[in-house]
Amino acid sequence: MGLAGAAGMLPGSALSTMKRPGDLYEIPKFGNVCLMHMTDCHAQLNPIYFREPSVNLGVGGALGRAPHLVGDSLLKQFNIQPDSVYAHAFSYLNFDQAAQQYGRVGGFAHLASLVKRLRAERGDGNSLLMDGGDTWQGSGTAYWTRGKDMVGACNLLGVDVMTGHWEFTYLDKEIIENIGEFNGDFVAQNVGINDAALFDYKFADFEGFNEDDGLAFKPYTIKEIGGVRVAVVGQAFPYTPIANPQRFIPDWTFGIQDERMQKIVDRIRESEAPDLLVVLSHNGMDVDLKMASRVSGIDVIFGGHTHDGVPAPSVVKNSGGETLVTNAGSNGKFLAVMDLDVRGGKLQDFRYRLVPVFSNILAADADMQAYIDQVRAPYKAQLEEKLAVAEETLYRRGNFNGTFDQVICDALRLVNDAQISLSPGFRWGTTVLPGQTITMDNLMDQTCITYPETYRREMKGSEIKAILEDVSDNLFNPDPYFQQGGDMVRVGGLDYVCEPGQSFGKRISAMTLDDGTPIDADKSYMVAGWATVGSKSSGRPIWDLVADYLRDRKLIKIDKLNTPKLVGVEGNPGIAGG
Repeated sequence: MGLAGAAGMLPGSALSTMKRPGDLYEIPKFGNVCLMHMTDCHAQLNPIYFREPSVNLGVGGALGRAPHLVGDSLLKQFNIQPDSVYAHAFSYLNFDQAAQQYGRVGGFAHLASLVKRLRAERGDGNSLLMDGGDTWQGSGTAYWTRGKDMVGACNLLGVDVMTGHWEFTYLDKEIIENIGEFNGDFVAQNVGINDAALFDYKFADFEGFNEDDGLAFKPYTIKEIGGVRVAVVGQAFPYTPIANPQRFIPDWTFGIQDERMQKIVDRIRESEAPDLLVVLSHNGMDVDLKMASRVSGIDVIFGGHTHDGVPAPSVVKNSGGETLVTNAGSNGKFLAVMDLDVRGGKLQDFRYRLVPVFSNILAADADMQAYIDQVRAPYKAQLEEKLAVAEETLYRRGNFNGTFDQVICDALRLVNDAQISLSPGFRWGTTVLPGQTITMDNLMDQTCITYPETYRREMKGSEIKAILEDVSDNLFNPDPYFQQGGDMVRVGGLDYVCEPGQSFGKRISAMTLDDGTPIDADKSYMVAGWATVGSKSSGRPIWDLVADYLRDRKLIKIDKLNTPKLVGVEGNPGIAGG
């Protein structure tokens, strides 16, 4: 009860009483160690708009528990005052109106001001800033600089420790170079080197390489914070070579590796004598919750990947006691702040707040703003090109489709003269408000990856169904260790029925074209898409294709949103109105 109360999981949470924006950044000092955590910023250096999902379904054991709560269900669970600044930060409710009222979120200059303020209030040497990854990808400047703009920004911000996921979508030599320029520690206990490469490893001189363990990077680091020994173990995204192209990182292996995690935790506890042991994870929250139940000896998991802005930690019991599990949202929108009382070699108590970063409330740090202006200057004209005007909110986040996803799917179909289009269920991508000009900057936020090539080819109806079944199993498999943390593949020109609670191969049915024509399993259809993982496609980069579509249309309003009819989700608190 003590842990749950401190986490804000009991009635009377601080979030229920904070109505004034000025209260956001009054965070009383507590204990002797402050751990700050950001994750999944996706290279967003400037403030942005970001709409939280109205669909984040939980199935099986995840039904009705964080992070699978949206809207009113989320506010009720965490005692958040409706129509407050916190309600806007954590939910999609009244998004358009609240976004106009409270303004943009995130931005490294505003985040830097908050970090500096907290560090000053906690005192010299009493805080640690951790980055959960997905930092070097997600914007035009990150793509053009191969992530170097974000390495510089994180150095200026003062990030002490990080792990990764989309960082691994650059070439392996670029990753090693970027880590070498990063001032902090890059940790990942679950990234190994395959046997063939280990005999003559091309990065053997890299300081993180551990030949004895066969690991590509340091598995953990020890930091002295306020006189407390803090061990930080890294957990990179376990499915990187499946979700992203392995051809960029041919020598490295991944995986959840919870047995290795237990061995490393035990080794640290025995040989390093830490007072506090935390895991900096990019598993996704459901995977972190399961890992916390299986691996003992971890005090806190600071999680990322699934972009879940969860106001309070979950408390997970295991054979060694309890582990706190957090997840800190995305796009630079939040900074997690955990103040801990660590005495006698163990965690005694803590206070946690997931703090929204509002650019209208927090002043921009001058040094960081100057850096941002500098790194964006060579690309300014290109990024500011005006492509079209949004007549409705264009967003991505949600299990099945978003309006900006539909724009991409419609562009693929029209420009490539296809019957059906497929677009990945990425969780990154910023929001455009009604009446706002869609710039190339906005478009790059939605599409900017290192394998952006488009394709146009025939697929049988059975192939299309197999794709939908495979991705839905990644999303709704009842065992979190079989989930990859993305959302459902987006479709254009195609409708279908989805039953998330069904088993593999039985979730997708009643597939039809937009005009109602049933999909024939043996018939071929022309399909357009992008972001192929296995091999490089030959088509133009997706942003070139969508830019042509936007320039031609000028005013963008969605004629039809291809979202499936859902079965078996009545009463599910992970869907609007559930």
